[in-house]
Amino acid sequence: MMRCGFCGYDFEEKEGIQGCKNCPMSGGCKMIKCPKCNYENPSEPFWVKKVKGFFKEANK
Repeated sequence: MMRCGFCGYDFEEKEGIQGCKNCPMSGGCKMIKCPKCNYENPSEPFWVKKVKGFFKEANK
């Protein structure tokens, strides 16, 4: 789950728009656009996803 840094909308990373066609960094850019406001957010690092998953499982 990601939260947009601009509008605060919560969305799954797969819902966001990845890789702009006109961006000169389209091959290496890790930015994900918010589906609500199109603000570009950095993707979460792998270790952050793992920690969130650990706590999510522990709370079940």
